[in-house]
Amino acid sequence: MTTSSSERGVSLGMPELPAPAYPDDVRARLETDAREVIARYPDSRSALLPLLHLVQAEEGHVTRTGMRFCADVLGLTTAEVTAVATFYTMYRRKPSGDYQVGVCTNTLCAVMGGDAIFEELQEHLGVGNGETTGDGKVTLEHIECNAACDFAPVVMVNWEFFDNQTPDSAKSLVDDLRAGRPVTPTRGARMCTFKETARVLAGFPDEREGAVESGGSAGPASLVGLKLAKGEASGARVVHPRGEAARTGAPHEPSPTEHLSSHDAPQDTSASDPAHPAGPTAEEGE
Repeated sequence: MTTSSSERGVSLGMPELPAPAYPDDVRARLETDAREVIARYPDSRSALLPLLHLVQAEEGHVTRTGMRFCADVLGLTTAEVTAVATFYTMYRRKPSGDYQVGVCTNTLCAVMGGDAIFEELQEHLGVGNGETTGDGKVTLEHIECNAACDFAPVVMVNWEFFDNQTPDSAKSLVDDLRAGRPVTPTRGARMCTFKETARVLAGFPDEREGAVESGGSAGPASLVGLKLAKGEASGARVVHPRGEAARTGAPHEPSPTEHLSSHDAPQDTSASDPAHPAGPTAEEGE
């Protein structure tokens, strides 16, 4: 008597079964929304990113069913959709919390306290990176630069800014989120759930009262370049090295050998050190 490979526990590498379809009423509703999104683009394929946000708004993460739906309405293969859904970190691949709490651990936020905030939140919530609390409220993750360095360290909740955080303020923030108490971002609209955020990112109107008018703003340091471009700020000035007396006379345009900041260390090259000019460059292997 012979036994089958399945009875012996041997995997033959069979492909995964097709993802189940949405219930008819859910699919009909999503198809209506999808047609509205697709109509915005000359090439329907370009609608894939917002459609992934749309299905994420349905279940809180991008499921195999959601990817199958996107493939069906756009005439793509599920492999093409999966390649995109797995590339961008804003698309969740597993169930996650109502509030995505991201702690910036990039260079400036890290040295300003971001690393300490992230470590304390892990201990406080009892979760690791990318994990969700048992009540399903908060998913914690460390994230890369949020382009808000002048407010470091920064924490984001569903992509809304909470600036100049400390370990204590961050712990108070997640406690309020889990308890359902009102939470107001430093900049931007009032909080909403991750599903609601995903629908807005899909391109549908933000229906929260006052949300559109509550847009965030960059800090003064971030806006210097814009003011320079508009002619609203004075031009660059030379900052002389520490201990060197300021020169008198009319300002001048800095030469390539001058440094715009005393934090720039001089380089041992012929340009910065005429007493030790650089010699000829040796060929490889010499």
